Amino acid sequence: MTEKNTNQGSTKPGGSRRTFLAQSAALAGIAGVAGIGMMGAGEVSNTSRTLVPTVRSSKGSRPKAGESIRMAIIGTGGMGGGHLHAFIAFANSGKADVKLVALCDVCDSRLSGAKKAAEEKQGFDVDTYTDYRELLKRDDIHAVLIASPEHWHAQHIIDALEAGKDVYTEKPMTLRLDQAMQVRKAVLARPDQIFQVGTQMIMLPKYNKAREVIKSGLIGKPVWSQTSYCRNSTTGEWNYYGIDPDWKPGVNLDWDAWLGDLGPREWDPKVYARWRRYKDFSTGIIGDLLVHVMTPLIFALDSGWPTRVVATGAHVVDHDMENHDQVNLTIQFENGHTMVIAGSTANEVGLETMIRGHKANIYLNSRHCQIRPERLFVDDIDEERIECEDIGNDQDQLRLNWLECIRTREPAKSNIDLASKVLVAVDLATRSMWEGHAFNFDPSTMRASRS
Repeated sequence: MTEKNTNQGSTKPGGSRRTFLAQSAALAGIAGVAGIGMMGAGEVSNTSRTLVPTVRSSKGSRPKAGESIRMAIIGTGGMGGGHLHAFIAFANSGKADVKLVALCDVCDSRLSGAKKAAEEKQGFDVDTYTDYRELLKRDDIHAVLIASPEHWHAQHIIDALEAGKDVYTEKPMTLRLDQAMQVRKAVLARPDQIFQVGTQMIMLPKYNKAREVIKSGLIGKPVWSQTSYCRNSTTGEWNYYGIDPDWKPGVNLDWDAWLGDLGPREWDPKVYARWRRYKDFSTGIIGDLLVHVMTPLIFALDSGWPTRVVATGAHVVDHDMENHDQVNLTIQFENGHTMVIAGSTANEVGLETMIRGHKANIYLNSRHCQIRPERLFVDDIDEERIECEDIGNDQDQLRLNWLECIRTREPAKSNIDLASKVLVAVDLATRSMWEGHAFNFDPSTMRASRS
């Protein structure tokens, strides 16, 4: 996502940038990320391109007792900016001993704005980079938060891990399944490093309680579940991301670097600002919204890997958006459990979040867990309300969980196993929508195939 370092000399956009991209593509094998149009009938390749680390290997450094966690952010746009203010607020309020010491982005205006905000709030200089690899070379940075666009997540994660950094990445973990499997391999190869994915609803206590209830056998075999993430817009989802008329590729924004393997393309400010609307750059509702509700439900059920996914998508209202504005997913898991998920950016009324068991059902729409027996088991199971504490902002709790794990070296809550299962569901649902087929996943071979 990033190029040139404003502290250590600069690389002018143009020939040198294109040379770097060409060399990177050649080194990696093939230029091009697994795209929706690349899948044929039968078995689907999950290794369209091998992601090769582009930074030196390092064991990294860990914060010592009494030392601040020194962190950096790659990507200072909407989500990156939100994280910036949140982590600095933790430090200023005494919730965590953390310092934001470096920032990286390919857009000069975004980078300078983030630098100004960070320095004003922290009271010390913050280094800026437009080449994320230069940032990762620093041995004094303990942890990196990745808030780049989805098509850059996998490379940024792998490079940050290779550089010995603890990692927090925005959701979805990766854009495509082949990338997710490569990230999974990289994370599992480094068990001493902390890895967190930004699906914050996993922190809500009700899902932990639901998991306990299910494991106790109280509701019997979990048969099927449902959840949703639905919202509405009068102007089109993600169009609220503004377009700056002063953005000028080659002058104050490195468009080629932002595109990476998805370039070269003509400059398009709509794609740059609103990439979630375009299928080459995002899975839209599925990866941006549904992962939030899917992740904690998969955690609560503990039903294994998704093994079969069927999904439909439609352009009901927002015909200008390339990704769908209405989606419906059916996901089957290893143990036979079926999950039904609805997503919309054209209507805000969603499904009730619940888990249906053979003997009783768990209702999860509120902060609490409500257990209600099936009619046939009312004499054996009492209706029960399990009170769950109010934890406040769940995204802040996930951020704090990451910082705590950096100290304790305990695994983070939103971990690689959970994120890998979620990406199987996301990727297979996306393929199903665009190709009109069901898709299968074999956990024994970790490969997908079209039915």
